[in-house]
Amino acid sequence: RRHPARTAPRKHQQPLHHRITTNPMNKVALSGTARKEIGTKYAAQLRREKRVPCVLYGGKENFHFSVDESALNKLVFTPELNGVELDVDGKKTLALIQEKQFHPLTDRVLHVDFVELDENKPTNAVLSLRLSGQPIGVRNGGKLNQTMRKLRVKGLPADLPMHLDLDVAKMDINETVHVSDLKYKGLTVMERPNDVVVSIKVPKKKEEPVAGAPGAVAPAKAAAPAKAADTK
Repeated sequence: RRHPARTAPRKHQQPLHHRITTNPMNKVALSGTARKEIGTKYAAQLRREKRVPCVLYGGKENFHFSVDESALNKLVFTPELNGVELDVDGKKTLALIQEKQFHPLTDRVLHVDFVELDENKPTNAVLSLRLSGQPIGVRNGGKLNQTMRKLRVKGLPADLPMHLDLDVAKMDINETVHVSDLKYKGLTVMERPNDVVVSIKVPKKKEEPVAGAPGAVAPAKAAAPAKAADTK
């Protein structure tokens, strides 16, 4: 019986803009205290007091401050993007977390860099990509593979969402979504256009072991016939 030849994965033909959604970014208030002293010694003292040393970039000058560790953890340990309404000694600034440093053994937050946002200037952010829907191809026996789970984007602060959504319900076997297929209102995806985001392929069948191949079991040899008794 002949099996149909496998076809190369094809690019998703349907326009995706109506199947892509975003959720407005939350803004979370965070209070801090200006740091009068900077350096390793003073940073260690802050950590002993359950506070995390931080730096705010993007303004006229870099600003050093510290925040309560437990309050900061709620922003750090989440896949969602949150705008941060910083209030440092009465000075209020809208910012994003730009970089985080963790203890190599305990995962405790050691340091955080924030970047100040300007409502009229685009900024860069890294967003989680969530898939929704049960793909047609999966129901037909295909396997879904999400290659990219985070995407770098650029846009105005008002256009930045908590995360990105992609409905893959209409994807069939051998269909692929590339970065160039993603169109988000107000956002530019900064990844390479030809990179694969998600695909559905036919699962590979387990092949029968080939004789002589590593792991193959050699067939048992037939027992030799018994020698006739000596009549002498």
